[in-house]
Amino acid sequence: MTAWLPDETTLHLGDGPRPHDHGGEGADIFAVLREQAGHQTAQVTAAGAAWLAGATAYPRSTLAQWESHPCAPGVLPCGSAFDVVNVPTLFGRRMLEHLWADGPGSGPVATHRGRMLLFASPGTAQRLPSLLDWEEWGSGPGTRSAGDSSAPDDGGPKVPPLLCHGAGDAVTVPPLTCGPSGSGPRWLVAPDTRSPWLPGPDVLLWACVRVARSAPAPSPRISIFPRPDQDANVYDVSRRR
Repeated sequence: MTAWLPDETTLHLGDGPRPHDHGGEGADIFAVLREQAGHQTAQVTAAGAAWLAGATAYPRSTLAQWESHPCAPGVLPCGSAFDVVNVPTLFGRRMLEHLWADGPGSGPVATHRGRMLLFASPGTAQRLPSLLDWEEWGSGPGTRSAGDSSAPDDGGPKVPPLLCHGAGDAVTVPPLTCGPSGSGPRWLVAPDTRSPWLPGPDVLLWACVRVARSAPAPSPRISIFPRPDQDANVYDVSRRR
């Protein structure tokens, strides 16, 4: 993982003075982030921006680009500073409920294109599918995602498709700042420190299984018609003249 840069060089790029008028074109976006941080979990702090940039090979260039375009999403590589587990939004929200109510919490979390991106510790992308398969919740050994199969294949609780992004992959991350009407990727739990806690594969496995097991069982179908004879012969009548 790229070594962190000192605070002053990370948060103040360039040598010239920077106006701090938030509406000016030359405003220091990282000064804005520092002032707005507070307790806003959906707002990236300057330290969080530095952590995200540390995932790249050139953190200074990444921070400079974000400073020039703070409302533009970025693309970051996985595998060094973090992995990402990509889940359907509804399932992901229920995972977060369990993680925060009954578990250790979560790391940064974002939404993008109807999916939820849970930032996890490096190595999670490789181990989580294997753990799901081992516990018979996955889609088979060697896969990168946990498919629609369930613990027993009998209509029981299921874990939806999980896309695990690790070394060699890249993900789109939300912009540092965006207006209330902004579209595209958004932070639900934004990075706010240089060393955010990230869940590992065992924690995410626990959350996946808790959600799947807490899903209501499908109600039995009741029909007023008698069941067809299971032993009746079936004939192909498509060729009848």
